[in-house]
Amino acid sequence: QVQLVESGGGLVQAGDSLRLSCTASERAFSRYAVAWFRQAPGKEREFVARISWNGDILTYGDSVRGRFTISRDNAKNTVLLQMNSLKPEDTAVYYCAADWRGGSVDDSSKYGYWGRGTQVTVSS
Repeated sequence: QVQLVESGGGLVQAGDSLRLSCTASERAFSRYAVAWFRQAPGKEREFVARISWNGDILTYGDSVRGRFTISRDNAKNTVLLQMNSLKPEDTAVYYCAADWRGGSVDDSSKYGYWGRGTQVTVSS
């Protein structure tokens, strides 16, 4: 069982940047594709970004493409999400997920490991 811990959330103003981190408890993390999802109050969990195990394949949700960048450092068991030009609609709890089990990469039900999330709040 891989434990995932998100960090880096906070309260910022529109236009600011934040960098989220997802750190794993085990070296096996380096073999997994990792995704970020987010969930705002009263809304369904939304796909944000995904990175393949070796970092070669990056996938982004339509609402963040061009503003967010996902990357990873397998030596540190860490995946980063750089978020620029933040908007109030980016406000949500952000989760990282691993252990994709096939199917659509933007389907949250296809991931077996989840962190507890970190809150991002963007004020206007």
